[in-house]
Amino acid sequence: MALNFVGCDRGQLLLMPPSLTDWLPENHLVWTILGAVEQMDLERFEAAYRLGAAGRAPYDPAMMVALLMYAYARGNRSSRGIERSCWEDVAYKVITGMRTPDHSTIAEFRRRHETDIAELFDDVLGLCREAGLVSVGVITIDGTKIKADASMDQNRSYREIVTEILRQAEEIDRREDELYGDSRGDELPEQLRTPEGRRAALEEAKRRLEERKGRAISEDSAVAQVQVDPELVLGRGGRRGGRREWPRVARRELEPRRERQARPVPRDREDRLFQALGRLEENHRVDLAANDAYERWRMTERDTLGRVLKGNSKPFVPPELPKGRSTSQIRTPG
Repeated sequence: MALNFVGCDRGQLLLMPPSLTDWLPENHLVWTILGAVEQMDLERFEAAYRLGAAGRAPYDPAMMVALLMYAYARGNRSSRGIERSCWEDVAYKVITGMRTPDHSTIAEFRRRHETDIAELFDDVLGLCREAGLVSVGVITIDGTKIKADASMDQNRSYREIVTEILRQAEEIDRREDELYGDSRGDELPEQLRTPEGRRAALEEAKRRLEERKGRAISEDSAVAQVQVDPELVLGRGGRRGGRREWPRVARRELEPRRERQARPVPRDREDRLFQALGRLEENHRVDLAANDAYERWRMTERDTLGRVLKGNSKPFVPPELPKGRSTSQIRTPG
């Protein structure tokens, strides 16, 4: 019976509602942030832009303020992280109206209006407190909930919090600018940016992995040619140990050969995993060879009364797969 899975058609159109207002539930924090910003006087932001200025039109200050307010309330201080969320997070898309300001624009807006942003955030937090938002711990700063307090010093404490947020944001942007320059820092390699390039790169990567796996196993296969001498087994009490003693003796004979042919541990983790897989399969081949040797010995050997040890009517069938953990669970050095 075929399994009944829920379909996943990534080419389907209109996966999201046609209206942005339907993308999030009514009780989402975004709507409160947007409503609070609507109550604020943003003339001081608009006055910083000259009428008829050349170049591309700036983003609406109300949108940028709401974007920073929401991002900082959620602990997202990085301008690059905010840009990434504008591409990936539905709540950010609702705030920006599907626009995607880049990290340079976000950081420049914050620096250009830092004093006004600090005052505005202070007012917005006070408004949220009065509306009951902060008192239930919806907005958090560094994991510490802003408590509702009716004292006259509450606004002053908010100003300290906002100042610290802006300081952290500037420090994070400065460090990331040094690391990534003008880039966002999480861009894919060139060959993975198009469907054709991804397909070719992944197929080539798979081919290389299989080639390395085959090479690792073939390099170890010569070691697995272990001949089990019945005298070694019988001399160690094999007649009492029976079938189980033969693989143990074969493993003991295998280890010295491994030591003599030991190679340096690969630096690459995938190579180490393939080497571990090769040894696991090598152990299995040795166990099978030891079992075959035991069966041959039992068919030709005689007991103390001269009778042939023909074995059981139902011969032992060794497992098809080696016993052990899967390669994804193998722990390797480094």
